[in-house]
Amino acid sequence: MQPRFERPASIAHAARLLAAGRWALLAGGTDLYAAHVGKPIALPLLDLTGIAELRGIRRDERGWSIGATTTWSDVVRAELPPVFAALQAAAREIGGVQIQNTATVAGNLCNASPAADGTPALLALGASVVLLSERGERELPLEQFVLGNRRTAREPDELVVAVRVPAHGAGARSSFAKLGGRRYLTIAVTSVAVVIDRDANGAVGAARAAVGSCSAAARRLPALEARLRGVAPHEDLAALLADADLAPLAPIDDLRGSAAYRLDATRTLLRRALHELAAMP
Repeated sequence: MQPRFERPASIAHAARLLAAGRWALLAGGTDLYAAHVGKPIALPLLDLTGIAELRGIRRDERGWSIGATTTWSDVVRAELPPVFAALQAAAREIGGVQIQNTATVAGNLCNASPAADGTPALLALGASVVLLSERGERELPLEQFVLGNRRTAREPDELVVAVRVPAHGAGARSSFAKLGGRRYLTIAVTSVAVVIDRDANGAVGAARAAVGSCSAAARRLPALEARLRGVAPHEDLAALLADADLAPLAPIDDLRGSAAYRLDATRTLLRRALHELAAMP
């Protein structure tokens, strides 16, 4: 009989176990345990916390690599360039400090909640997800990894080993904003993240904007991104936002707010984020 619990010490060992059968993956456990209150976990449990190489934030020739079991507290405390400000702000919104000390970056993505706080910030950063199995390694843009509500592109024998963030220029800045039913410890009604990268003259050379909790998965706003590119220094970025920019979103009515309220709140948060970015040096 397959053992009910394993705690491998290496990625290679974890990959061998995943190739041999189906497992429930445990990293922080903040989603896994909450989903099984009052009922047993049906699959054998594969604990990833013993794999030291899965944790940590590292700079390399391609940009930045965030290990899969890096906690949100690790993200908050890391010394990172200004472009990561949105991700660090989102990290502070993921539950309370106790949750942030345990919950992991990859876990937040693999849980694939439409309201996940980390996803819009990582989308705006242009992040990709690195998956590994005994069949090899592959890397997917984040928008191709999170497929919808609780759905990802991860195969049963694959392990998320890292989230990669490409290098940005020294002038890159970011902003994150979230609206919930209360200020802290709340699920997002809507959340937004915007990243702009200014060139040597201060004009916007690149832009990425993403919205969470307004579709089955977080969505980028390509029309807004295109309009922001090339904007001169000190121009009012918030004035460029148009209602049509929100066309990729498909909000629903639920207990936290109506679809119309979500769209209106998203416009407000985007304007605030863009205003904040326009004022940054």
